[in-house]
Amino acid sequence: MQTSRPEEAGLSSARLGRMSQVMQSYVDQNKLAGLVAMLARRGRLVYSACFGAMDVQAGKPMQPDTIVRLRSMTKPITAVAVMMLYEEGHFQLADPVSRFIPEFKGGQALAGQSERGLELVDLEREITIHDLLIHTSGLASGFGEDQPLEALYQEVDADSDRLDITLQDLVHKLASLPRLHQPGRAWRYGWSYAVLGHLVEVISGMPFDAFLRHRVFEPLDMPDTSFRVPGEKTGRFATLYGPAEEGGLAVVEGPGQNWKTAYPISGTTGLVSTAHDYMRFAQMLLNGGELEGARLLGRKTVELMTLNHVPAELLPIAPLPDSVLHGYGYGLGVAVLMDVAQARAVGTEGSFGWGGYASTDFWVDPREELVGLIMAQFAPLGYYPLTEKFQVLAYQAMVD
Repeated sequence: MQTSRPEEAGLSSARLGRMSQVMQSYVDQNKLAGLVAMLARRGRLVYSACFGAMDVQAGKPMQPDTIVRLRSMTKPITAVAVMMLYEEGHFQLADPVSRFIPEFKGGQALAGQSERGLELVDLEREITIHDLLIHTSGLASGFGEDQPLEALYQEVDADSDRLDITLQDLVHKLASLPRLHQPGRAWRYGWSYAVLGHLVEVISGMPFDAFLRHRVFEPLDMPDTSFRVPGEKTGRFATLYGPAEEGGLAVVEGPGQNWKTAYPISGTTGLVSTAHDYMRFAQMLLNGGELEGARLLGRKTVELMTLNHVPAELLPIAPLPDSVLHGYGYGLGVAVLMDVAQARAVGTEGSFGWGGYASTDFWVDPREELVGLIMAQFAPLGYYPLTEKFQVLAYQAMVD
């Protein structure tokens, strides 16, 4: 991607200085160890800055090629893989998942709870591929211990962290569980994208990680995006931090403490990447499915993905119980800004993007031809209003 002065793409260098000051303040106040921030406009990289450290204890500074955990920013990549197969004519979005994964034929949904235990009823209709893409399948998780099905799904959650379990085995276990609700009746974040990852395997005849490598990462020149960090690259892998009880930072995952350099293969989470790599992926979406001669998707397919698909009665969406996204809908793998006033933040209707639990986030604004990307390694996401401030600072720097 070509690098340009901000003024050549309609941004003010002086006003972008505010962004650097605010991002640096998170490091100076010991709220974050470090982060990378990037902006591209009109196809040119106009801002790329690193702050703080990728590993405080080792004194390693954050770099543009620092490898980070994407967590749920894996999902937009999974959605692209699914839609590549859709374009090849393998299925329609309304097709039942059981056409490809027979274990999803039939099934039950939660109807309530009584003294006798869980009350289950048969599904009114089968789960479709569209249900999976927009999180209306009922395969939900992470909604608290008071959720009657939470214990069953926590078993899947534990299995999903094992390197010795296949994606097929995990998805078959999911298929055996009751759904939290009838298909299409609610928007609930959860396990839908794990099923989509296996769907890619079934249709393509390739392991999910191999499909991503050969069909997405290699064409887009994303050499550091994978489900594992090879030995020669571990020196670039950032430590994951969280808030310490006494204030400041505590190591959550790093050298000598729960250090993992390989993650289970899934369509939901698990990928590691760099700011450089993911910026190329995001720019491909802005370009309507193409980057530097590599076309992954057609323009109309990207348009379909970045429209809101969630019925009005199921809005607002809430990725976690305490993180309601007012003014946003959900497309195929990305949140979509529908109402700037309801969102109560500067932006443009039709913008889309998604974040990850380790404080990574991206958004694409097609009208302004703008891509923003921020990569920290701090859990949980949303502990600080990092993305919100980053977006304000990006838009305020625009001068035409």
